[in-house]
Amino acid sequence: MSRAETALRPVDLARAAGVSTQQIRNYADAGILPPTPRTPAGYRRFGARHRDALLTYRALVPGYGLDTAQAVMRAVHAGDVPLALTLIDAGHAALHEQRLSLRAAGEALEAVAKEPPANIPDSAPDRTPQTSPSPATPPRLRIGEVAARLGVRTSALRVWESAGLLAPQREPVTHYRWFSPADVRDARIVSILRQGHYPLPQIHAVLDGLREMGSPDALRAAIAQRLAGVTSRATAMLAASGRLHQYVTDTPDQQEEYVTGAPDGGASA
Repeated sequence: MSRAETALRPVDLARAAGVSTQQIRNYADAGILPPTPRTPAGYRRFGARHRDALLTYRALVPGYGLDTAQAVMRAVHAGDVPLALTLIDAGHAALHEQRLSLRAAGEALEAVAKEPPANIPDSAPDRTPQTSPSPATPPRLRIGEVAARLGVRTSALRVWESAGLLAPQREPVTHYRWFSPADVRDARIVSILRQGHYPLPQIHAVLDGLREMGSPDALRAAIAQRLAGVTSRATAMLAASGRLHQYVTDTPDQQEEYVTGAPDGGASA
């Protein structure tokens, strides 16, 4: 292939990746593309190596995210392939942890959701006779006791209540919060889901489903959706890893040499 045939303009790269020509310039300036020489007139000189770098970066983003994809490409262009591979390994490890967390959350939530709001041992030494529930009412816990049981802060329970996830009753005189067994179950579910990085609106849907249907169907759907997302990311990582391997092993001296490119605007055909 002749030198003229291998010339690539910014617009050619932009079309190949579905981005703007300005984004191509930004990628070049950020080190996402390999060093870009210029002609005496100041025009960037792009070649096949730049196109391959661009497509490799775009393949990395869906699986590894913008930050990691950029860091990987910069490391490769700096000649630090071990660092690039370390970043790739970290991405796979983090995704694996998410998968394990989701599976654990599913198992734990299934167990919690199937539990009836059974009696909770009454272990509140600081209760006074005026505020203690009567023997005929189910045992209740104060916010500090619930926080201690769940291993969370009382401030977290207050935030969840403000978000409408929890609705503990208030003692008429002192306005202390009292958590019934059902309230404690809901707080446990919120705590587990928050550990899995579920957003509050999605947790709200899970709790609504449990309260209205008395079944963990909404919970199962939420976890299944997150697991499907993990699988999708893993597939994207697999595809991107293959492209990165090809880019790393296909060294610049095996590529056709850069050619004098068109002006950055790439207006000519």
